[in-house]
Amino acid sequence: MSFEQMWADLAPVGRSARSGGYFRQPFTSAEIELRAWFAEQAEARGLAVEADDFGNLVAWWRPAGVTGPGLLTGSHLDSVLDGGAYDGPLGVVCGLAAVDLLRERGVVPTRPLGVAVFAEEEGSRFGLACLGSRLAAGAISWEQAKQLKDRDGVSVADAMAAADLLGSSEPRPWSAQQRPAAYLELHVEQGRHLVDLGHAVGVGAGIWPHGRYRFEFTGEANHAGTTRMEDRRDPMLTYAVASLAANKQARLAGQRATFGRIQVEPNGTNAVPSQVTAWLDARCETKDTLDQLIRVIERQATERAERDGTSVSLTVESVSGRIDFDPGLATSLAGGHEDGDWPIIPTQAGHDAGILAEAGIPTAMLFVRNPTGVSHSPDEHAETADCLVGVTALADSLERMLS
Repeated sequence: MSFEQMWADLAPVGRSARSGGYFRQPFTSAEIELRAWFAEQAEARGLAVEADDFGNLVAWWRPAGVTGPGLLTGSHLDSVLDGGAYDGPLGVVCGLAAVDLLRERGVVPTRPLGVAVFAEEEGSRFGLACLGSRLAAGAISWEQAKQLKDRDGVSVADAMAAADLLGSSEPRPWSAQQRPAAYLELHVEQGRHLVDLGHAVGVGAGIWPHGRYRFEFTGEANHAGTTRMEDRRDPMLTYAVASLAANKQARLAGQRATFGRIQVEPNGTNAVPSQVTAWLDARCETKDTLDQLIRVIERQATERAERDGTSVSLTVESVSGRIDFDPGLATSLAGGHEDGDWPIIPTQAGHDAGILAEAGIPTAMLFVRNPTGVSHSPDEHAETADCLVGVTALADSLERMLS
């Protein structure tokens, strides 16, 4: 089946008729439908589908007599809330299409070649990005992960059990024999580097340090009409100043800081809030810069809280340091093409590739041009012509890595 047909098959799954965006949260009906689609596509190609203990899938191409640690490509099928079509699924569909292209070329892998689908990459349901790859690589324990809960209070363990994905034995990370020899992930670019450089495909250099932080602003609930402004202890004001501080400090430093989610209690139109919980996403070029940015935002929020008669607490939910992909592998994949060398570019977005690289697995990324640079939005896009270039680039790169 062609890239175009596979892409058309995925288009309606989990799509909102209102916004055109996608709601493909892990272990829900839309994501389960995508997992079934992937298994069907793999089986149609004679690929052996294997599921690990954490909901990750791999479709293996193992020619007769070929054994040993495999080469992985792939990505994920889940989405952010009201997300775009390309973030994740592009890497999976291109992986299957690249297998088709390699077979057309008569390539016979000298080691197993797998197309992977990692679970809960976005962290949109349980709050921890790249959960499936973290668990597989042993970067987080099952004891820690199974207690994570979504906004409705459903735990990871219960969600997996409801989707019939949790086995009877205690889930375990990859063994030494299961660890891939290398990983190559193709992804839509979530920025404008390739547009500005005039290239359809680029190679990843590494991922900026990034973290997720929970701020809790606590005040006093009261009547919105009868409470004088000077008598209020309004945590919404403290949050508002913290949000403005994050924006200003990130702009001044040339970094990234975003309050993208808040929860207000009691969340009444005619009530002064008692508490505002807000989640900050911050990304910087270096870990020191990230730490400094968070300190400044916390300090300014605390200073404002003193004036508002409120309080602020900060909880670090997750932090990832700077990740550099294998430089030799990146240089090898980027050079020696008929249309010239592919550019090597950084990314500010997290990926399963970063988790595997941090686990010591030789890792590289390919990016496909995004004409607007928009991502995590229904407007996310890549031209079909560029996606097909991506399929060829992925097949070329896998062939090099297999040689």
